[in-house]
Amino acid sequence: MDGAGVPLSLIVSGANRHDVKLLAATLDGIVIVRPKTSRRRRQHLCADKGYAGRPAAQAMRRRGYTPHVRQRGEEARACRKGQRARRWVVERTHSWFNRFRKLLVRYEKTAANFVALLQCAAALICWRMC
Repeated sequence: MDGAGVPLSLIVSGANRHDVKLLAATLDGIVIVRPKTSRRRRQHLCADKGYAGRPAAQAMRRRGYTPHVRQRGEEARACRKGQRARRWVVERTHSWFNRFRKLLVRYEKTAANFVALLQCAAALICWRMC
């Protein structure tokens, strides 16, 4: 997701797979053209503690991102009084996907059908953001 909560990539897997295992596939699946990176204009990627570790940091750097991995509660402590941690952007977008009741519980037998429904929901979310 970008800073506004617009979904940029979708990857479907089983619920028993950890998110960090899908990091490379998710970053490779981004559908927009990224601006060129340079020393002055770097691409930053914010993540939570689930993406801490050398393999995840290497995957982010290999794709041209500067990783910012926050530990639990660190972002909330760093915020000024009256400000919220930016984690709510991700949670809000997940809530938008959950409003599509067909996606809330997966009844589709094939992954292709479920991915199609997810992409349709993501397109509607992007359209509503404009």
